[in-house]
Amino acid sequence: MATPSFEKRHLAKKSENISDWYQDVVLQAGLADYAETKGCIIFKPYGYALWERIQQLIDPWLKKDGVQNVYFPLLIPYSLLNKEKEHVEGFSPELAIVTKAGGEDLAEPLVVRPTSETVMYKTFASWVQSYRELPMKVNQWCNIVRWEKRTHPFLRTTEFLWQEGHTVHADEDDAMAMVKKALEWYRKFYEEYAAISVYAGMKSESETFAGAKRTYSVELVIPDGKALQGGTSHNLADHFAKVFDIEYLDEKGEKKHPFQTSWGLSTRSIGGVILVHGDDAGLIMPPRLAPTQVVVMVVGNTDAEQLATIEGHAKNLVDQLDVVGIRAVVDANVKQTLGYRINEWELKGVPLRLEIGAREIKEGKVAFARRDTFEKGSFSALHAVAETQKLLATIHENLFARSKKIKEDLTLNITAYDEFKKALEEKRSFARVPWCEDKNCEAKVKEETKATSRVLETELMEKPAGGKCFACGGPAKHYWLFARSY
Repeated sequence: MATPSFEKRHLAKKSENISDWYQDVVLQAGLADYAETKGCIIFKPYGYALWERIQQLIDPWLKKDGVQNVYFPLLIPYSLLNKEKEHVEGFSPELAIVTKAGGEDLAEPLVVRPTSETVMYKTFASWVQSYRELPMKVNQWCNIVRWEKRTHPFLRTTEFLWQEGHTVHADEDDAMAMVKKALEWYRKFYEEYAAISVYAGMKSESETFAGAKRTYSVELVIPDGKALQGGTSHNLADHFAKVFDIEYLDEKGEKKHPFQTSWGLSTRSIGGVILVHGDDAGLIMPPRLAPTQVVVMVVGNTDAEQLATIEGHAKNLVDQLDVVGIRAVVDANVKQTLGYRINEWELKGVPLRLEIGAREIKEGKVAFARRDTFEKGSFSALHAVAETQKLLATIHENLFARSKKIKEDLTLNITAYDEFKKALEEKRSFARVPWCEDKNCEAKVKEETKATSRVLETELMEKPAGGKCFACGGPAKHYWLFARSY
């Protein structure tokens, strides 16, 4: 692999201290800044453009499936949250509660939205009347507040952005199909657009969403061996429907409680992209997700007339790329040194850099540099669009293959508890283990190793483990993934 142009500003090295490196990259690449409010961040234009890009990808999938966007209030009466005991207990430590407004004490405290099941489902009771109205599918893009003790930009913040889908179905099989569909959307997003190979499957009882029958998630394997939960999909069964008196008349005119789902993906996904793909030089944006896929750089410090000609060629190329849907920009800031400009684009992780100067115009070529490998070369200006498309496709494939290899290399098949603990300490890896699925056993593992179950992989759900549990020695039921997490 070639090397970056020169040493990056003051970035910590990812290979030496991933935590410090992550903080440096988020700030120096212009993704976010710290806010005055503890645990909150300010999305800078580049960071918000990445979230907009995620919205642009996912929102059409939802709408094609009949999901309609809505918006519910940020403030939720505490009595609504308190109506479902398990739900409020699950969120209680993270709640932000408003007790005073307009200079007066409120008659009832208001909770700043930690999730919207309760406020939505109170309303669903009046929206759902007949089987003819089902399934009902809504989604909202909004902000969430959960009072976290330890925060990291994008990964875990007091306030974050997400989409939360909520659906109502006549029967549980239909609801379960929706749970799986949402999980597949998230897998598709990560693998086909973020170029990240993920694990997808079912969460344990202890890791199930408060009030849900079952939770499913996609899990990212970070290069330091830790897990990052990338998106969740919940089978709520008819539990919330009973609590909030949601009923419908079936074909026979009988009242029935419907079955529900909820599912969400947040700005934590941005943190996952940074951690999985970035290197010591900064960000590496996967091409299909990158707000800017290509930067076309004007190269030269010659006279104004020649620079204008070069810039004209650069703008013409950007226009050609735009026609085929490639997101490209021109960098004509020749007042800065070429090295400084290259450094900035490498730090921001733009997948492909194209360069045009007097020599390239004379030779009818365009120079290129890949961000994933730092490989440099050139191609004919006549075939610039097709060559750019090929390079972007190759970069995506390379990043996904790299992510898949990291995932596989950091996943160990383990059967003994001593070996499990040793692996966590020495290599910090995922462990695929035979497990009894008992929550007390999981609590012991978590206390002794700080590792938790991540998922029972979808493809292993029908494959019994047999033998003994890796931790307690009881009968094992399935093979589960365990890891420490962010």
